[in-house]
Amino acid sequence: MPPLSSKRTTWHSLLNPLTRRNRSAPAAEAATLIGQCPAVALYAVVPLRSVENLVLDDLAAYAQGRGWIVPAGCAVADTGNLSQHPESRSGWNRVRALATGSLIQAVVVPSLTHIAYRSADGDREQAWLLRQGLLVITTDPAEWDRSP
Repeated sequence: MPPLSSKRTTWHSLLNPLTRRNRSAPAAEAATLIGQCPAVALYAVVPLRSVENLVLDDLAAYAQGRGWIVPAGCAVADTGNLSQHPESRSGWNRVRALATGSLIQAVVVPSLTHIAYRSADGDREQAWLLRQGLLVITTDPAEWDRSP
């Protein structure tokens, strides 16, 4: 596998929220963790159904470029506004169902706002994913230093 870019994604951890290192790590660290079992789910919220494949294809290429696989049925998109509550989105509920099994080890999103627009909702959803043993990976460089 080719060397990974050190600044393309992050993983977020609530295990030790007091240390910055555990809140956000460069791609190499995330790749090391995910590399142990490289199956990921892709999730995005898109404004129009017609752009769903474009966004998911970009996420799939991103995952593939890091040697991660996306199992069948694990590329999920919701159509609508980012401000919709996560529990009201059928696609996000599907990702949550995938998270309760052992098929995937991480969820890759374009931005953390795709999980939940409101900070409290996002923190709750990320904490739930972490309790399931999953990492949350964002492809947005602006969020690499965001604390969950």
